Amino acid sequence: MSNYVMVIQYDGGRYDGWQRMGNERSDNTVQGKIAEVLRRMTGSEPEINCGCRTEKGVHAYGQVINVRIDNDGTSPVELKNYLSRYLPRDIGVISVDRADDRFHAQLNARSAEYMYRLDVGKNPDVFMRRYAYHTFDMPDIDAMRKAASYFIGEHDYKLFTTAKKSKSTVRNIEDIQIEHKGNEVTIRIIANDFMHNMARLMVGMLLDVGGGLKKPETVKDALELKSVTMSFPAEAYGLFLEKVNY
Repeated sequence: MSNYVMVIQYDGGRYDGWQRMGNERSDNTVQGKIAEVLRRMTGSEPEINCGCRTEKGVHAYGQVINVRIDNDGTSPVELKNYLSRYLPRDIGVISVDRADDRFHAQLNARSAEYMYRLDVGKNPDVFMRRYAYHTFDMPDIDAMRKAASYFIGEHDYKLFTTAKKSKSTVRNIEDIQIEHKGNEVTIRIIANDFMHNMARLMVGMLLDVGGGLKKPETVKDALELKSVTMSFPAEAYGLFLEKVNY
């Protein structure tokens, strides 16, 4: 079998996430669409692994995947061209290269970077409505940055995930940057790993702090597993997987 590493991007708006297994199994996933095209190309079942699994409605600028297929004669260029021709237009292949047989996109990932986009203009931008969450009132950026500072470092994120089963809920947040430019505010989070809905729940808490509904110290209390009222997860359509680091 040949192992390939790819960088892909996708609009997750119409998909049930990267992958859905078990009782929530669905073929309407990004992985499912890629597997469908590869089966047509090779006549066999491909093995596909991603660097960071995205949830329903979440987009990706720089998802990394590795693909193992029974077709040693296929060049990276041929594979890229075939996928680009037959994949839906909302899934794009940026690059394809041969990978070491031992390379695994998820197991070898060191960290992942997510970005959340806010539209803060007085009038909602109709061209951003599918890719940025609109808020009529300008959030308190300083309060959000203070709240974000409590996330930095290694903490127990048990209250910031909807994962039903997890061996450990401890994660390390390397950095959070909140920037305001024009009518857009971006929240960037870098972590060694993300659990189910973790990024959206973190952003939801930051948005409540920015809107004055919660104090920055609520983040600290939640990480210490104290009794707090948790925020709803931020809307999925404003979230993008920007990069996976190796």
